[in-house]
Amino acid sequence: MKANRISIAAAVSGLFLTAPAHAIAQPTVVELFQSQGCSDCPPANANLMALSDRADLITLSFGVTYWDRLGWKDTFASPQFTDRQWDYARAFHRQQMFTPEVVVNGRADVVGANRAELENLIRRQANDHGPQVKIDSGIVTVGEGMVQKADVWLVRYDPSIVQVPIARGENGGITLPHRNVVKALIKLGEWSGAAQTYRIPDDANKSWREAVLVQAGPGGAILAAARN
Repeated sequence: MKANRISIAAAVSGLFLTAPAHAIAQPTVVELFQSQGCSDCPPANANLMALSDRADLITLSFGVTYWDRLGWKDTFASPQFTDRQWDYARAFHRQQMFTPEVVVNGRADVVGANRAELENLIRRQANDHGPQVKIDSGIVTVGEGMVQKADVWLVRYDPSIVQVPIARGENGGITLPHRNVVKALIKLGEWSGAAQTYRIPDDANKSWREAVLVQAGPGGAILAAARN
């Protein structure tokens, strides 16, 4: 698993759009892909948690499955989240994945263990030209914008800090805190540039929060985002 640990410089997946007249500042989406069985992941996880109170960020923790065979099965991991990381790997023209990995606005990534490096990437990838996104009374509204096609995703995540005792594997014997752990990733539909609404399924755990991501296809740039 040495390939999982290499430090990879930020790689940019470019998608440049002309800003519409109603352009507004967008929250920056910061996605951490990690595993409880990876001894290199706690520093990146700590950095994500430290940034999670910032109003201008949507921070999300995705548990991946490919470390599970090495002695500890991640309690939050999902094959769907591993597939999402593979989408980014393909978009960044890579043949393999690594943990930890932090992807910012779907455009660039970094290992995430270095706080200054991560915050610099967040500043560079801030998004201010996407369509307006609103979440209100179970309805998502995506305003008009200049793009041919994008996917609209609902992300449900747990905002509380959850302490997980690790019994085996590389992190065996320690307890790891987790925050903003993604619990569900649901595709609401597609968006093609015209204003459109989407209904949110009403079966969510009331203690979870929800975010909506407008993303230019699998592994593509996140054009806009909002949270409730």
